Amino acid sequence: MRNMLRLTVFTQVLVWTVVVTTLVVGVFPPEVQAMLAPPSATTGEAGTGLERAADLQKIQSVLEAKVVSQRLADYGLSPEEISARVHRLSDAQLHQLATQIDAMIPAGDAGFGIVVTLLVIAILAVILIYLLGHRISVTKA
Repeated sequence: MRNMLRLTVFTQVLVWTVVVTTLVVGVFPPEVQAMLAPPSATTGEAGTGLERAADLQKIQSVLEAKVVSQRLADYGLSPEEISARVHRLSDAQLHQLATQIDAMIPAGDAGFGIVVTLLVIAILAVILIYLLGHRISVTKA
């Protein structure tokens, strides 16, 4: 009976903490301001040098990978030819190539996000079962 009373007190404290926190956030919203963005930021003129450098860096890092460089060498392209072709690309083409590289995720996370999500769900399920007072027992058949 005492375990149930402690659990009830814990859940009541938790519920009231969430209620008070929600009310405080709702009553005192953060102050925000809205403004129009300057036209140069929307056309892409501002900072194109920085964007181009970042895109070039991303493309160069992918091109330096052993698998990619070997595949391009099989097509008969030398590293100098590849570099010359990349530097001849326009800003839009360079950005499109960098975006496509991001979409491919070379050497990506290998499902790390999925594993983390499943672990969080499992931990939450165990906590819920513990708080509800159920027991899980595994016995050998």
